[in-house]
Amino acid sequence: MTTPACPKCDSKEATKSGVVNERQRFRCKSCGYHYTVAKVGREVNPYYVVKALQLYIEGVSYREIERLLGVSHVSVMNWVKKYGVKAPRQTEYHPTYKILNQKELAEFFQKPENLKSAGLVVTELGDKYMMIRWERFRAA
Repeated sequence: MTTPACPKCDSKEATKSGVVNERQRFRCKSCGYHYTVAKVGREVNPYYVVKALQLYIEGVSYREIERLLGVSHVSVMNWVKKYGVKAPRQTEYHPTYKILNQKELAEFFQKPENLKSAGLVVTELGDKYMMIRWERFRAA
């Protein structure tokens, strides 16, 4: 096992100094500082953080993002808070979305009627594509 660098003086010279909360504790020989090894946790790929924030901005709910990406809705809420993403303005409409493979997406875009009277965003979602669509309101 390699001794982790001291967070105070960055020295690699340290000795083991007990265990605290099941984590190894060290004492730096250079400065005398006591420290523990950083907790090894499950790190989420930044791709999923970016995708979750994009979907949130497009109006997809936390729970829907959880189902689509397989990451906890609580994680999504924490990312929104951490990166200061503003909630989308609440409107009378809700976006609809579909998950399509490349062939289905190409077929969708070949039909001109699919491109009228709606806003449309397409984003990559792993090996598939997510199409988010909003119907446009017409003034009477």
